[in-house]
Amino acid sequence: MRIEACTTDAAIDDAITILQQLWTDADTSFIREFIDEEEYHLFGLYDDNLRAVAGCSIQRVLHHRTHAWIHDLVVDQPHRSAGYGSELLSFVTDWARSNECAVVALAATLENDSAGEFYEDNGMQRWGYVFEQEC
Repeated sequence: MRIEACTTDAAIDDAITILQQLWTDADTSFIREFIDEEEYHLFGLYDDNLRAVAGCSIQRVLHHRTHAWIHDLVVDQPHRSAGYGSELLSFVTDWARSNECAVVALAATLENDSAGEFYEDNGMQRWGYVFEQEC
């Protein structure tokens, strides 16, 4: 098993296929635009093939100082519950630490109970709520 940055067109195309399992309403070109943003770092976990992806950025906010924000962490559907997500989350935490981040943070939808359980099982704590309003 290895984890590496997805930087080639082929790796990004494979990652988009997995990302679309989470972002079902997003088309390929929209996801690629987001991936191409300079601050977005996309990592892939491979055994023989790509099994999971994580998209992250480093951000600064007053309440956490510098932190790594996980925009997406998705394990390919047929390979869930095989430890890939935990391995990738551990990698992201190490990556954040090496980039002098104080914490790793993310948001999950309220109805995604399995994601909440996964993150708590992997040592993350529910810290607060995310509120949003359409503009």
